[in-house]
Amino acid sequence: MDKTVRTRFAPSPTGYLHVGGARTAIFNYLYSRHTGGKFLLRIEDTDRQRYKPEWVDAILEGLKWLGLDWDEDVVFQSERLQRYREVAEELIRRGKAYRCYCTPEELEAEREEARRKGVPYRYSRKCLHLTEEQRKKYEEEGRRPSIRFYVPDNLDITFHDLVHGDITYNTNDLGGDFIIVRSDGFPTYNFAVVVDDHDMGVTHVIRGDDHIPNTPKQILIYQAMDWDLPRFAHLPMILGPDRQKLSKRHGSTSLEEFRLQGVLPEALFNYLLLLGWSPGGNREIISREEAIRLFDIKDVNKSAAVFDHNKLYWMNSEYIRALPDGELIRRLKEYNEYLKGKGQGYPVSDEHLPILVRLFKERTKTLKDFFEYGVFVYREDYPYDPKAVKKRLKDPNIFTYLKGLADRLEALDEWKEEKIEEVLRAYADELGVKHALLIHGSRVAVSGMAVGPSLFLLLEALGKEKVLRRLREVEERVRGSLNG
Repeated sequence: MDKTVRTRFAPSPTGYLHVGGARTAIFNYLYSRHTGGKFLLRIEDTDRQRYKPEWVDAILEGLKWLGLDWDEDVVFQSERLQRYREVAEELIRRGKAYRCYCTPEELEAEREEARRKGVPYRYSRKCLHLTEEQRKKYEEEGRRPSIRFYVPDNLDITFHDLVHGDITYNTNDLGGDFIIVRSDGFPTYNFAVVVDDHDMGVTHVIRGDDHIPNTPKQILIYQAMDWDLPRFAHLPMILGPDRQKLSKRHGSTSLEEFRLQGVLPEALFNYLLLLGWSPGGNREIISREEAIRLFDIKDVNKSAAVFDHNKLYWMNSEYIRALPDGELIRRLKEYNEYLKGKGQGYPVSDEHLPILVRLFKERTKTLKDFFEYGVFVYREDYPYDPKAVKKRLKDPNIFTYLKGLADRLEALDEWKEEKIEEVLRAYADELGVKHALLIHGSRVAVSGMAVGPSLFLLLEALGKEKVLRRLREVEERVRGSLNG
């Protein structure tokens, strides 16, 4: 490769980072790392009406959380307004752009006329050949001009897309001369992106395929400035299960939402990587390092990808199980601190975390599940499932049996699940009742739930003191539930 690859990710800070944007960032990152190039970050913050500084922070934080480290300083479009004006003026000098003084009302009248005739709207070019006198008159009226790019008539523009192959547009289908600088002095997307990509030395523009129609307009600007064209690669759309564009109605769609749910960043990275690309061999779990080694933008599938939340949660459970216990404990602590920073979080101390991992590592899909399933581990006021109480604690003697079980367990010198099981089963035989009566009753007594990890593992993990207390206090605590 004769030129160092330079890719960029250029989000707009108008909300949390969408998974579609995150996938675009991942593909840009991987291609630059695969080729030994540079991955750049630009914040397209010229939409001042929807811009919020906290969205910038959320984007930067989300990318760091995903493990996407960028090269060089972040570029902010809002700091480059003078540069856009300079290039726009140069285009005017070259006869490639001109000032337009048309009012919104005049432009709407033109659109209405096109609608009446049933033809696509194209700007009339009424400001293309204004005299100095006419311009001066408009300015004296207080009109602030926009700047339009002159689109040549009936010209075919063909570009090679690294994903879709050759694509051709005719300039007659581009909607006429388009605005590159608004009357308020702010650049439009198609103009600013070209100036930025040129100035940043971007060699490969990798973005969603909803930008394909923008590409011929951008190529015209490159050509008008005699700038080298980058290579273009447009990624397939991400759809919901109903094959409509992924949106809120399909469930979570932003990095922030998945992070709050307790999805691991490496699992989300892996899942998004597979939306449009595959390592081959029907493999699904792939490390970042291997992805960097194998990824090539030319291998991206041109068909739309379907986002499957269940598949993501399955993949997340695989990553959770693969983590060493110590690392998983660290992640749970870090996650809970993150939740607390958001005004959420759980009252969990460090001593509880190893118990949660031991009990639920094989049963959870997200980090949040540990805290949701394990409420009885870190809270003494854990809730009782009313259905479990009515089904498993309905025997008239059950509370007497559970207190008796506590007395026998108290005599145990070695608090191990095998020993606990021996005592429980022997006591059930002594009482002449089914083992299941004590097993199910004990589970509800110590956890409030009818299902969960192996009971004897559960009792060992909770500890002797806590188990004995709960077996003895269960009658008092659930009487209200039964009466209710």
